[in-house]
Amino acid sequence: MDYMRPAAYHSTELEIRKSRFICDIQPVSDRDEALRFIESIRARHPKANHHCWSYIAGAPDDPHQWNCSDDGEPKGTAGQPMLNVLRHSHLGNICAVVTRYFGGIKLGTGGLARAYSQSVQETLQTVSTEVVVATIAISLTAPYNLTGELEQLISQFKLDDCERNFAAELEVTAQLELNRLTEFRQALTPFQHLITLIIN
Repeated sequence: MDYMRPAAYHSTELEIRKSRFICDIQPVSDRDEALRFIESIRARHPKANHHCWSYIAGAPDDPHQWNCSDDGEPKGTAGQPMLNVLRHSHLGNICAVVTRYFGGIKLGTGGLARAYSQSVQETLQTVSTEVVVATIAISLTAPYNLTGELEQLISQFKLDDCERNFAAELEVTAQLELNRLTEFRQALTPFQHLITLIIN
């Protein structure tokens, strides 16, 4: 299923009872990229009191891609409220880091949860988004005399991440847009017994 993600890095800042909350949002392709982004924000604000974060490092409906941290704030007052906001936004491939500079006035646990949530909500209101098209991994095997036809299919269906292996036959692995699978199978019909399609 297709979903939306941030189109680019975006940041906003708000002040709540003298504490500064800076929310940085970045599109990420996986967990490693999310963790690198979190570390880059820590390096940018080394004197901040907290760098709380949450991310959805893939499709928004895949809980295996969710993670968050309170980074020293009382348990459950920062990372989880931030993650809840991200989940309700239905965006995927997103990492949010809220950097807090303590202003001397304690907010209490409820106040902290509201502040971190509000920081992410306000940033999401102004972030630009783009569509992530769902894809599936496919493998194709064809005799070498059909190389031209196979290359035409690769071009016609705009297959991504194409890798070619020249073995006994031509082997191609690629990503196909999920919503074009039926159409792709129909395009293979004339070569039914010559080109093998495997859905990985």
